[in-house]
Amino acid sequence: MTRIAVLTGAGISTDSGIPDYRGPQGEWTKDPKAQELFTYETFMGDEGTRGEFWRRYEQHPAWQAEPNEAHRAIAKLANVRVLTQNVDGLHQKAGTPARKVLELHGSMHKTVCTGCGKGFGTREILGGDKKCPECGGVLKLGVTLFGENLDADVLGQAMNIAAASEVFLAIGSSLRVEPAAALCAVAVRAGARLVIVNRDPTPYDELAAQKITEPIGTAVPRLCQELA
Repeated sequence: MTRIAVLTGAGISTDSGIPDYRGPQGEWTKDPKAQELFTYETFMGDEGTRGEFWRRYEQHPAWQAEPNEAHRAIAKLANVRVLTQNVDGLHQKAGTPARKVLELHGSMHKTVCTGCGKGFGTREILGGDKKCPECGGVLKLGVTLFGENLDADVLGQAMNIAAASEVFLAIGSSLRVEPAAALCAVAVRAGARLVIVNRDPTPYDELAAQKITEPIGTAVPRLCQELA
């Protein structure tokens, strides 16, 4: 049975009503300053930035989003591991077991106190004061912001999965954010066949055995059916 690893980015969730970041209609394309909200130093150092960050997430469409055909097609693959840059949890909601999903950049469904380290379910604290009820520390969404390192254990697992794969699919990712994007190179160096599904050019296109530019919602179900 073919060992398949799938790296997914924001593009896979746009059909679920969640805007991407860098596409033509992306959040940061329309509002470049919005990217500053996702910088750790700015978030921690400015109360106004934290307030705007939380206001945006309280209204984020991901809370109501449902998995789309691409998520569901990946969930049907038998021998698959999902390495996602997304924080929306839609792979698990589509039926991919949580043990098969590595959330490289964390999860919007979790929140942590930057002071005492206590964790909360994000829905528990939405709409309220974003101070830790235990110690009064700053609460931060459980996602990796710019300026933060990825969890070393999670990244190590992802590299091992990429290196062990026979087919490596990169779906809906700009492949501009490292070190997650470099998993493509890790897989290719280990002998995997790299397939990139993205409308736009990426820095890793030259390494790909196949580049697919048709819409993700049609390309991924067909590709998964072929792999199955």
